[in-house]
Amino acid sequence: MATYLIGDIQGCCDQLERLLDEIRFDSACDRLWLCGDLVNRGGQSLQTLRLLHSLGKSVKVTLGNHDLHLLAADHKHPEGQCRNREFAEILNAPDRESLIDWLAGHPLARYSKKHRLLRVHAGVIPQWDAATTVARSKEVSRVLRSDKRGKFLKRMYGNTPRKWRDDRRGWARLRLISNILTRIRFCDANGRALFRLSGPPGSQPENYLPWFRHRHRATREVTVAFGHWAALGLRMKKRYLALDSGCVWGGKLSAVRLEDRALFQVKGLKR
Repeated sequence: MATYLIGDIQGCCDQLERLLDEIRFDSACDRLWLCGDLVNRGGQSLQTLRLLHSLGKSVKVTLGNHDLHLLAADHKHPEGQCRNREFAEILNAPDRESLIDWLAGHPLARYSKKHRLLRVHAGVIPQWDAATTVARSKEVSRVLRSDKRGKFLKRMYGNTPRKWRDDRRGWARLRLISNILTRIRFCDANGRALFRLSGPPGSQPENYLPWFRHRHRATREVTVAFGHWAALGLRMKKRYLALDSGCVWGGKLSAVRLEDRALFQVKGLKR
């Protein structure tokens, strides 16, 4: 039995299939832990969802911002008339409902006590430890799995508020949780995030750092696996695993075997 971590697939189903062949993935005994952004931009989002859905309980996902975009499109376009062609293909598929419900059933954060591993799509603020991160993720999951899903998805867009406070309430609280877990790259020591910046480390303004470089962040005692940041690239450090190796941008799709940190890669889309 082996556990594989994979970063942003973004609808690159051919590459995913080659990677699964490369690692000789066996859904009967192996595990596939995905750090979000399963869909969008790669041209094969429907095929990607169908493949992952078919692998059953061997697949565990932490949702990314593009996955939330798909859920929002599902709510906004009940008739399937979406300008995003990849989303439209999903929304007009006969198995639309089962795929969307499967996707919405996954959380924004997961923690493995056995591996001392926290998995998110983007990152965490310095003030949240692993348990707090999972608790905040559950707040969003409860809404995504309820009849309030549509109300949240209509209100999740926007870059404010930027700083966490425990006493925040309502849609602003849920928007900030989802933005932190699916969009953050840079923040200051107080947890104030910059959601618009997507460049590499060093492109941020003064007093801001990549979220994982804050010396006193509460997640330093665990390893954090994440994707989302193609400009950062693949990084395999003791306390974090950055897994977005830019498959959809002409880079590679990467899998890390958790038991020994062996790296497996296939070439990404040609750009």
